[in-house]
Amino acid sequence: MSPAGDGRRDGEPRRSDHMAVRLSRTVRELGGGEDVAAFVGLAHRAAMAPRVRVIEDDHDPDFLHPGRSALVLLLDLGDLRPAVLAAAMSLDSERPELALPVALVREVLGNEVEELVAGVPLPGDEALAEKLVTADDLVRRVALAERLDHLRHAHLWPDPERRRRAHARAVAVYAPVAARTHPALARRYAWWCRMFERRHLG
Repeated sequence: MSPAGDGRRDGEPRRSDHMAVRLSRTVRELGGGEDVAAFVGLAHRAAMAPRVRVIEDDHDPDFLHPGRSALVLLLDLGDLRPAVLAAAMSLDSERPELALPVALVREVLGNEVEELVAGVPLPGDEALAEKLVTADDLVRRVALAERLDHLRHAHLWPDPERRRRAHARAVAVYAPVAARTHPALARRYAWWCRMFERRHLG
C-alpha cells in the first residue's frame, strides 16, 4: 500500500494523474492545440500541489476540485482559453487554504491568470453579488465554474447549516449571475438549486 495511507498500491498513480490525462484529452478533443494542453497541464500540476500536501486520501471530494472546475468550463461552455481554465483551477472558494497562493499564480501562470484570480470575490464577501454582477465576463465564468463544482459535492458536507448557507447563497447570488453569463451555466445552477433543496434540505 502507499505510504501516504490513501489506499493506493505502491507505484499506483494518484487519481490526479488520471485527471491530468483527461484534461489533456478533453482539450485536444475540443480542438485545443498542444500549447493549450501544455499550459492546462502546468496549471493543473501547480493547483494540485497544495492538495497533495494537505489531503492524504485522493478519494476526498476536495482532492480533484481543480480539474473538475476546468472540466465545467471545457465541457459545458467549450471554453479553451488557457488563462480562464488556469484561473478556475487556481481558486478554492470553500477551502482557501488549498488555493494556489497568488505569488505562485503570478510566477508560474502569469499576470493574466493572476488578474482573473484576483477579480473573483469569495462567498464570504459582503458585496459578493455586486462584485460578481459588475465583474468582467471572464471573471464571472471562472467564479461560477469553480463554485459550481463545490456545490455539486455539497451533499457530502456533514454540516447541515453549511449546506443550507451554500444553497441560499447559490439561489440568491450565483444562479442569477449565471443567468446573466451563459445559458449552460444558468441551466446547471437552476437544476442544482432545485435538486439540492428537494433532496438534501428536507
